[in-house]
Amino acid sequence: MPAKGDPEYPGANAAEFATTHWSVVQLAGNLASSAAGNALEKLCRSYWFPVYAFVRRQGVSPHDAQDLTQEFFCRLLRKNTFADADPAKGRFRSFLLGALKHFLSDEWDKARAEKRGGHHKIFSLDALEPEARYALEPANDLTPERAFDRRWGLTLLEGALRRLREEFATADKARHFEHLKAFLTQDAGPGGYDEVAALLETTPQAIAVSVHRLRQRYRDAVRAEVAHTVSGPDQIDDELRGLFT
Repeated sequence: MPAKGDPEYPGANAAEFATTHWSVVQLAGNLASSAAGNALEKLCRSYWFPVYAFVRRQGVSPHDAQDLTQEFFCRLLRKNTFADADPAKGRFRSFLLGALKHFLSDEWDKARAEKRGGHHKIFSLDALEPEARYALEPANDLTPERAFDRRWGLTLLEGALRRLREEFATADKARHFEHLKAFLTQDAGPGGYDEVAALLETTPQAIAVSVHRLRQRYRDAVRAEVAHTVSGPDQIDDELRGLFT
């Protein structure tokens, strides 16, 4: 694998992504910290859509689902729920889903009666177009739990892709990434690299090598995203199997 800084393959080694979201969770649980609000917003922006998809699968209207999603994250901060999050007890995905189920079963009526998010509005879901995104979800009979897991997995894949895009942009290779990314999910047939090679002024053989390296880096990036949400490297493969098989 090329070294960091290789002009044909910008990027960092997966070992550099050692910081996990559990550290963010623990910071968000520390209400005395001035960074707690920023930490919670980071979590919300990463994971709001799996929560929204779960609530919508319960048969809740788009408006109420948006309000309940906002209120769920607000109450996590107000009640210092993150202080009880222990990475040694399992995956962050399980922690968040358990907290969501508790919120919906025990506090649904109260939440609907109150002005949602009135105490601490984290960010506007309107700007994120939740229902437009939800409309793109497949029409199937997935349970709310499976819908949550599916969207969680896709969120991790999106995070890995975003990381790669940023790496290429930092190396002034954004144009290369935009032309190569399609080959992450599809194989090139005979002559399939010719057009991209002409656009990037290189050879099809060089494109084939770049695609191979990009796929390796993408796998590393996906594992790094999963590592953010589990308590140790020994859980990464189990989480991958649980989400993508």
